[in-house]
Amino acid sequence: MLLAFNKPWGVLCQFSGGRNESEPRQTLADFIAVPGVYPAGRLDLDSEGLLLLTDDGKLQHRIADPEYRSQKKYLAQLEGIPSASQVQRLCRGVMLKDGMAHAVQFELLARKPAYLWSRNPPIRQRRKIPVSWVEITLSEGRNRQVRRMTAAVGLPTLRLVRLSIGDWKLDGLEPGKWRMEQP
Repeated sequence: MLLAFNKPWGVLCQFSGGRNESEPRQTLADFIAVPGVYPAGRLDLDSEGLLLLTDDGKLQHRIADPEYRSQKKYLAQLEGIPSASQVQRLCRGVMLKDGMAHAVQFELLARKPAYLWSRNPPIRQRRKIPVSWVEITLSEGRNRQVRRMTAAVGLPTLRLVRLSIGDWKLDGLEPGKWRMEQP
């Protein structure tokens, strides 16, 4: 079994442990009542978008393990407009604390995509600093990799939405909703 879930902002990528008295958090259990499925990879608390869940350990390993180099496509809202040299650095590679990282593909979009839902809470906006929207594809999935890469070239990520993992796509799935997929 394979589920595609559109993880909303602020949801923990686990089924338990989100409820404590000092800081209650929503977890996957607040949205998915299918027994025996587990996330194949993770999305940070402050990231949104496609999360795959499965009951098949081999499939989970194939999706999540960096060895298989599953391409993951993200939509990112950046603080600032990327220069040609910043794009070149992202594509050729930037040195992070855990090694060199590069984008497989990078595309600067003309505007925010029409399909993108509003986020609650909204993203902070500064009047004098423009924002840009980009699609960035990676073939590895290190912790907070997109955010660390864009920060390394001087373009902090304000919002991050995963659009696809390999052949599986978000494709109109509303935040907080899930659907069955073909493995």
